[in-house]
Amino acid sequence: MTRTLRRPRIAICGMAIESSTFSPHRSGWEAFTLLRGNELVRRYPFLRDGAPLRREAEWVGVLRAGALPGGAVLTDVYETVRTEIGLALEAQGPFDGVLLDVHGAMTVLGYTDAEADLARAVRAAVGPDCLISASMDLHGNVSRELAETADLVTCHRMTPHEDDDEARDRAATNLLRRIDGSGRPRKAWVQVPVLLPGEKTSTRLEPARGIYEDVARVGALDGVLDASVWVGYAWADEPRCRAAVVVMGDDDALIAREAERLARRYWDARDQFEFVAPAGTYEECLKAVLASDAQPFVLSDSGDNPMAGGAGDVTWTLARLLAEPAFANLPEAGGRSAIYASLPDPDAVRTVADAGVGHVVEVTAGARVDAGPHGPVTLRGVVEHVREDDPVGGTVCVVAAGGLKVILTERRRPYHLESDFTALGLDPRGTDVVVVKIGNLETELYDMADDWMLMLSPGAVDQDLLRLRHTNLGGPVHPFDPDEAFGESPNLTPHLL
Repeated sequence: MTRTLRRPRIAICGMAIESSTFSPHRSGWEAFTLLRGNELVRRYPFLRDGAPLRREAEWVGVLRAGALPGGAVLTDVYETVRTEIGLALEAQGPFDGVLLDVHGAMTVLGYTDAEADLARAVRAAVGPDCLISASMDLHGNVSRELAETADLVTCHRMTPHEDDDEARDRAATNLLRRIDGSGRPRKAWVQVPVLLPGEKTSTRLEPARGIYEDVARVGALDGVLDASVWVGYAWADEPRCRAAVVVMGDDDALIAREAERLARRYWDARDQFEFVAPAGTYEECLKAVLASDAQPFVLSDSGDNPMAGGAGDVTWTLARLLAEPAFANLPEAGGRSAIYASLPDPDAVRTVADAGVGHVVEVTAGARVDAGPHGPVTLRGVVEHVREDDPVGGTVCVVAAGGLKVILTERRRPYHLESDFTALGLDPRGTDVVVVKIGNLETELYDMADDWMLMLSPGAVDQDLLRLRHTNLGGPVHPFDPDEAFGESPNLTPHLL
């Protein structure tokens, strides 16, 4: 392939969501934000006006549908997005390249490998000569079909994901480099039969930190274009769900050797991965909190984490907090202070908002989508705050029940920033216990916490994977199967694609 004198034309498209197959939640149109045209192009810092990459090509924003993690995507929503992307690519083409922005763990009802299906549709629309570069989350799943259909693939190298833009920048840069005359690279692809939650593979700790430092080193070798290791997505039950390695370049022997070495390193470390923080049951976490003078002591209510695909309205932990004597009274009366973030229930929120600040309310809330191990809770307390215009949560209310302040939201909403709390009149730094529905703490929460623990609570994204009972992984996968199931060792010889 030779470069023409004109700037290459590159389309941007994709559909990105992380979907738990264990959640009864369904992701419809309300879950997705659709971006097209220049609004989509400007989404990426490296493509904004004045950025070097912006000048190197003509970037065409076709369509990106993005959503917070949740349950499986409704079939008609996915197929409508796929059809629009295909038709727009055909109508606006020809293109020299496509930047395919996907997550890698999207589940669509009726499909078992949604990203590969979308990549096939893109390929059909742009033809065999156009290069497709896929940017993915490291918690995505890379099937052979996806790796074959996309010409280039890369993913994040940090958990928590502090390098989202860097990964997409790399995908775009790799694409431009190959359009510039060298064409398609070869890909050494291999899946590793290990499936672990992200909270056990944080790059803040070993062995993941060392593995991903190795990934960056391999990616910088002469003869290698890029290197990636995917952890996979643990809360979906599909044959593609497992770790994967892809090393791209023009030296077959080199990329195959390095891909197998990275895969072997990941496999050999399978029993060394540990939770990113001290982890325990509710009872163990509560005991630690009550014995500590840390402020805030953050508890990560991990089983219903909406940013991993949980429905967000499981009430198991909240029911226990409401019954906990330590939080029954205000701090000035000898109680402990706590914040619970959060519980989505539009009907309960409307009742509380209509009552207004300062009024005592009693509402039944939660477990509307995921009844889980505990049904709705009865919340009785004083309305402390009402916000009608939260861009993510819609109407958001704070109800104080003794020393416990419960955040109710109209829609699922993560609480990852200090400003998420202060916007509601809450002071997380001055609160004894902050309970958030998350797994690994995002950077600002991590920095704010005086101490923290990972609560091993039930839900669609349960950290105890064996409680979820996967049945469709299609072969032995650690930790679901004993080591004897793999023989002396799994076959980690890469396929050259």
